Order: sequence, then structure tokens, then C-alpha cells
Amino acid sequence: MEKARKKQVLLFHCVEYEDLARRVAAQSDCIQLQSINWRSFDDGFPNLFINNAQDIRGQHVAFLASFSSPAVIFEQLSVIFALPRLFVASFTLVLPFFPTGSFERMEEEGDVATAFTMARILSNIPVSRGGPTSLVIYDIHALQERFYFSDQVLPCFETGIPLLKQRLNELPDADNISIAFPDDGAWKRFYKQLQHFPMVREGDKRIVRLKEGNPEGRHVVIVDDLVQSGGTLIECQKVLSAHGAAKVSAYVTHAVFPKMSYQRFTHKDDENSEKAFTYFWITDSCPLTVKAIANKAPFEVLSLAGSIADALQI
Repeated sequence: MEKARKKQVLLFHCVEYEDLARRVAAQSDCIQLQSINWRSFDDGFPNLFINNAQDIRGQHVAFLASFSSPAVIFEQLSVIFALPRLFVASFTLVLPFFPTGSFERMEEEGDVATAFTMARILSNIPVSRGGPTSLVIYDIHALQERFYFSDQVLPCFETGIPLLKQRLNELPDADNISIAFPDDGAWKRFYKQLQHFPMVREGDKRIVRLKEGNPEGRHVVIVDDLVQSGGTLIECQKVLSAHGAAKVSAYVTHAVFPKMSYQRFTHKDDENSEKAFTYFWITDSCPLTVKAIANKAPFEVLSLAGSIADALQI
């Protein structure tokens, strides 16, 4: 059977993701970077221009978006809604981090589930000549959020876990790794992808305790989809160390770290200072964090570039 030819993809990107876009393009000769003039009028509203707009007619087009704050969402949505209308053959939106994903529930009347709001907005992206927009998201907070999107878009949920597994296999103590989950939500989300590792489960986020498994003498890696302040991870590390873990590391796909909270984890220059986490692996889904933690132990960035390049061929 003849192998299908790869698509030639024209990749646009927001300002924050310039470095990641270049890494994605470096993965394949089939991906060509394109440019947008990100300007503003004197009143602060966007003054945008898609370069070579006529040349993208009939081409497969993708946009790499970072919704890192409400301030940058509108200008990117303006481009996202414009590109499919330029007679492109297909349109793919790559949104590695779906930022409102953890706000998917209503606990009392009056709560606003902004995950649903964002999904409704993205569901209204215009249809291209090739059909609905393909929407690529990594490790969305709750898998049931796929049902928040209408049939106008085709959500494709990817994961950063293969990057973690590859890195763990490279460690000198790869045969002594156990996986820990900080709560039942993380366990349900990831355990099937990591089930060949011994596992440790911890309890409710508000009462961190060992639920099952034995970390004694093991290099335990705590796995979750995202981190904000990092308080839960720190409490988990303390519990695991108290139960005899030889080393504790962490992995999150999305390192949000508002208000520079990553500083709680950085190793100090003082040799006598406590280094609670041996490694802290993150992906480059949150570009502002990636720049902030550059060359700061214990952080190590596992790039999504290769996975995104593959997703653009779906």
C-alpha cells in the first residue's frame, strides 16, 4: 500500500510562541513558517496584517496560539477567525494549553464555567474550504471538556506523557522509578499511560496523605497536568520523603506559575540548602514560564515541537 504523502503546512504563530514555532518547523521540511504583523493603534486595539494572504489560498494552514492572559486573546482570535476565510484548503488551530480548563464546574448558582465559554468561542471559528477547524490541545484538564465543543470544530486531544516516558528511560536510575499522583483526578487522567511503572497514590488535595503504594527507596515522580502555586506538589514531596522516597521529582505539562511561584522550587546556590526536587520537568506550552526558568535547576523543558509537527499531519 502506497504511503500517504505528507501535507505541506503553512504555520502562523503568535509572538509568544516564536521560539516554539521555529522548533516545530525544524522538525519537518513540510512545515513553513509564515508571519503576521502584530501592531496596535494608538488606542491599544489590534492593528493586524496577515502577510502574503493571497499566497495561502488552497494551502493547508495552521496557527500556534498562546492564550497566556486575557490581554492577548482578542488579537489572536481576530487572526484565528480570519485565516479560514482566506480560501485555505484546511485550518488547524494548535492551542497547547487550554487555560480555562480547570474552571469547568459550577459549585453553586452564579459560578461561571469559563471553560465552556472558551469552548463556545472556539466552536465558532469559520469553516474553511476543507471543513471544520482541527483544534489540537495538550492534556486538557478534564477529558469530558471535549463535549463543550460543537461540531463546527474537531478537537484533537494530545498529551505530553510520551516525552516524560522517554526522559525517564534515559535516567541512570530508570529501573527504580515510581509514579505518584497528587489526587484521584490526576490518577484517572494519566494512570493508563504510565501503568508499567510502580505507582503511589496520594489523597485529597486539601489533605495530602499516602493512599496506597510504597515509595521507600524509590525515585518517585509526581505527575499532574498543570501547576499553579505549587503548594500541593510541595506537600506531596514532604509526604513521600517522610515515607522513605530516595528522590522526588515532578512533571507537569503546563507550568503556569503565576506571580513567579516557580521560585519555590529553584535550587539555591548554597550547597547546604535543601533541594527537595531532583528534577522538575515541564513542557514549553507556557512560553513565559519557559523563559523565566531558563537554566534554573531543577527545571528541565521537554519540548512539544516534535509532537506538534506530527499533529499537523493528522
